[in-house]
Amino acid sequence: MVQFKKTVLPNGIRVVSELHPSSRAVSLGIWVLSGTRDETNDMAGISHFLEHLVFKGTKNRSAYQIARSLEALGGDLNAFTSRENTCYHSLVLRDHWPVALDVLSDLVSHMRIDRKNFQLEKGVILQEIAMSEDSHEEVIFDVFADRVYGKHPLGRPILGHIKSITEMTQTQVQKYYRQHYTGRNMIISAAGNIDHQDLVEMVHKKLGHKKKLKLHHRRKAPRWNKVRHIVDKSTEQNHILIGLPAASFNDSYRFEALILNSLLGGGMTSRLYQSVRERKGLAYSIYSMLNTYVDVGQINIYAAADPEKTREVIEIIFNELKKLKKSGVRRSDVELFKTQVIGSILLGSDDIENRMNSLGVNEMIFGKYKSVDTIVEEIKKVSVDTIHEYLHEKLRLNSISGVILGSGLSSLTDWWKEVEV
Repeated sequence: MVQFKKTVLPNGIRVVSELHPSSRAVSLGIWVLSGTRDETNDMAGISHFLEHLVFKGTKNRSAYQIARSLEALGGDLNAFTSRENTCYHSLVLRDHWPVALDVLSDLVSHMRIDRKNFQLEKGVILQEIAMSEDSHEEVIFDVFADRVYGKHPLGRPILGHIKSITEMTQTQVQKYYRQHYTGRNMIISAAGNIDHQDLVEMVHKKLGHKKKLKLHHRRKAPRWNKVRHIVDKSTEQNHILIGLPAASFNDSYRFEALILNSLLGGGMTSRLYQSVRERKGLAYSIYSMLNTYVDVGQINIYAAADPEKTREVIEIIFNELKKLKKSGVRRSDVELFKTQVIGSILLGSDDIENRMNSLGVNEMIFGKYKSVDTIVEEIKKVSVDTIHEYLHEKLRLNSISGVILGSGLSSLTDWWKEVEV
């Protein structure tokens, strides 16, 4: 039977775990509660850069030894940076979790980087930025965030800018590491066949030395700028990204937003997939996604289409949004997409990496545990009435923004700036 436990160490580190007795594996994560939105403009990309640098070596392990430590055991070691946090995580057999925690603790405590490796990894990050600029789908999402959120940190790319990375110094990165990788700024989450008390004792042994200091992030919700932008770029297809404000993590309507996203463009049964691809054959790729942060959220709709079909695709998207706002949804559709979302969550709950991630996010956002059953029950409470409340109160079609990236767009410029839903 799944069991959840939580302990707060004297230095503020929060340890949360979920016992899955039948699992052969353990997934561990160390969450550092600092991300892109906590950076200054001249330090843009430092969180992601630092995530790379810790793998270049510590006081106890070389870069090769870090890589070999879990791969030799058949395990996995990785990390990611988001706009609100950085996570170092591993997946190992249940008998090997102490090794995984030792390695993860080493990464967040004992980074040692020489000037040569610092410059080498800086070059790697600059190549990563260049690669992302070659991906039209990545570029359009970054351009959209920049235009909609303006100078707010949420508008910056996670990778940073060529200028900020080029000018970043080793001293600045090491200072950021000391200031942000502290006790009250960390959460350790674990899921699998692991004893909570054993985990707490080892976390205290490996990370009990961390200072309690917690940086008080001056996070402010960004203002949504309504924009219609065109990026002239030579492409085979035109890329379309449309977005509008949605529920945040802390919004009482967050599950209504989740259901609506599935209905709008979450799969092959969604309205946009059916209207754009199945009935008209106008695009191979079209989907919507819900992006949620602590204090804001957005629904984005992406499509790639032939240049001659771009305007028609956008008009269909706008018409679907207009129908959604004006006519609402049928009870049968609400039940269909509730079942779809619940099924996806229940299937995902068998994956202990998903559970480790959920434990960390719930502790970070809500400061408490939410079981899979609790989340399912909350979704079941979504009704056609609450969906319509969300549509009335939150779906602001007059705030729709968008970016079109591609070639031969001059004929659309005036129309695109003026077209309304």
